[in-house]
Amino acid sequence: MTYDILIKNGRIVDGSGGPSYRGDVGIKDGKIVEIGKLSGPAARTVDADGRVVAPGFIDNHCHYDAQVTWDPLCSFSCDHGATTVIFGNCSLSLAPVKKDRKQQRRLNEFLSYVEAIPMEVLDTLEFTWETFPQYLDEMDRNLGVNIGNLIGHTAVRHYVMGEDCQKRTATDDEIKEMQGLVQEGMKAGALGLSVSRNQGHFDPQGVHIPAIWADEKEIFALGDVLKDLGTGLIQSGGGNGAEMKDALMSRLSEATGRTVVYNNLGQTMRRPGQWQKQMEQVNATTAKGIRAFPMCTPNRITDYFKMRNTQTFRGLPVWHPICLSSPEGQLKAYADPDVRKKLHEEAVEFKGGPAIGICSTWWDYMVVQTAALDKNKWMEGKTLGQIAEAQNKGIIDCLCDLTVEENLDTEWLHGENNVDDEAVAKILTYPNAVIGLSDGGAHVQFQSGFGFSTRLLSEWVREKKVMSLEQAVRRLTFESASIFGLYDRGLLRPGMVADIVIFDPDTVKPLPLEVLHDFPTGAKRIKEPAQGVHMTIVNGQVLMEDGKHSGNLPGRVLRNSYYKAQHA
Repeated sequence: MTYDILIKNGRIVDGSGGPSYRGDVGIKDGKIVEIGKLSGPAARTVDADGRVVAPGFIDNHCHYDAQVTWDPLCSFSCDHGATTVIFGNCSLSLAPVKKDRKQQRRLNEFLSYVEAIPMEVLDTLEFTWETFPQYLDEMDRNLGVNIGNLIGHTAVRHYVMGEDCQKRTATDDEIKEMQGLVQEGMKAGALGLSVSRNQGHFDPQGVHIPAIWADEKEIFALGDVLKDLGTGLIQSGGGNGAEMKDALMSRLSEATGRTVVYNNLGQTMRRPGQWQKQMEQVNATTAKGIRAFPMCTPNRITDYFKMRNTQTFRGLPVWHPICLSSPEGQLKAYADPDVRKKLHEEAVEFKGGPAIGICSTWWDYMVVQTAALDKNKWMEGKTLGQIAEAQNKGIIDCLCDLTVEENLDTEWLHGENNVDDEAVAKILTYPNAVIGLSDGGAHVQFQSGFGFSTRLLSEWVREKKVMSLEQAVRRLTFESASIFGLYDRGLLRPGMVADIVIFDPDTVKPLPLEVLHDFPTGAKRIKEPAQGVHMTIVNGQVLMEDGKHSGNLPGRVLRNSYYKAQHA
């Protein structure tokens, strides 16, 4: 046989979790055709000696819904070995949407504020689709990576109810119409439905996004569409709180018979010890055969920001409107003693109760990265709490004084999640959690999670040895492929699609963050480069080689099993 690509002498880690072995992989017509000791002629031979050959990684929680229209690589997931990205998460898809500029812009606003994608960037987007099938067809060309899509509840609710989607529960007729839209999207190949229970998901006006307004009756009715078709999964933003409160995620899975994945299982200083309780809850439901699994990440979740543009304090009644105001308005507020008193009461004394996005000692996890003024350079690397103590000031006075003095330009790093390595190790090795959650394409000015895969392989496998290389690859490939219904990917087997990553297990890792201004309008975003990823192959064609795009665009929209059966 003449191969299109012959990968020689690799350490094959096939995605099954079984022991790795030395061998060759032959690729032809987009498929893996043979694995073993191969010697046939090939259009291209790749020497993988000293490197791992594995299934392409699946970046299973992204928000590239708009970015994919101008960036077919969905950068920078592909840099870290991802051959497939999945978006439309947390109820936030960009279809269905009516051919009305006001409605289109409203969908952009939901995506912009929840996922911190600059509105000036999203305003450049041209909606050339209305229905979800049209969106899938529009995306299914000029793709670098493969993409899988979820139908967003927020988009569906907004399409049916208009402005009322953020005012009330839906009527029976409205729910029936929503079911029709979900059915239409699922029959066109969507991988599932996404909802949200995240109480921190607001629009730019400070109102909860449409999905949050839905009652259980509506959510279960939409889930019934997937049950009736026998395909797809349900994803939920903020599902951990709902599951811990009244087992909503597991009840939804049990009622529909579909897998539910939700955000997230993680260690957080906001709720110490909750991750252990959540594991106990998941153990109890999986023992009953219920498929409701939290997602987790090897990343330490941090935000890089300036006070002129921050998500950290949103949802707080006093602070939220200040964050939404103009720079002039912010400076005026932060200089006002009465405002400072109110901020202290709500964010230091917590008189109104716990906050959504900060823990009770958030100032101990908020560090000055870069001071704007030379005289304040001594603060760099110190927490707000340490600076306040050194200046003998209260937390709010210290923060506000610095904010005003540096004209909102102090650069901060804030991280309260996954800061306990011992806890994260237990979470990553928990078999009932799904590893991923990069949030690729979201929070582009504040953080970067693209490197979840290379971080797992470097820090947690090579350095900390919390799991074997074979287990890690399985978690990055076969497990997500199975859960998301991508049954022809995630393993290196003859007959499977040739989505493959070749990497050096001794050097692979994410590199320090960089700031770019390469988005439409020149908007800022953060890049996390990768080291040690030699090549990614998508559908049998080389996409990336040593960090550079080959020029090929072999990606496709990946569709569900129902669609494939109907179009076989």
